[in-house]
Amino acid sequence: MRVDAQVLKGHLDVLLLATLAVGPLHGYAIKEALRDGSEGRFDLPTGTVYPALHRLERAGLIAGSWSVVDGRRRRSYQLTADGQRKLTGERANWREFASTVTTLLEPGRWQTTT
Repeated sequence: MRVDAQVLKGHLDVLLLATLAVGPLHGYAIKEALRDGSEGRFDLPTGTVYPALHRLERAGLIAGSWSVVDGRRRRSYQLTADGQRKLTGERANWREFASTVTTLLEPGRWQTTT
């Protein structure tokens, strides 16, 4: 099952932060890490990933820097302290949300008693 960008709306930022938790990566490597980490399910277009990275940078959650690799300029990103705090909080929120949804989806959860 391949997931499109619209399904990830509202979750993309935290997934990008989690991808950067391993260390600095350039933009395309972030896109590839998200695809590889999801076993191909989150193969997002660059037109989705790069605007999100710019948004996270403007919010102070990631910091970007330019470098030259093999004669090509690349912009790499890394988590800021605020980004790490945001990621930690979002992970906790996600665990609680997932646990609640899992409970609600259990077979027999919605059976009525008479």
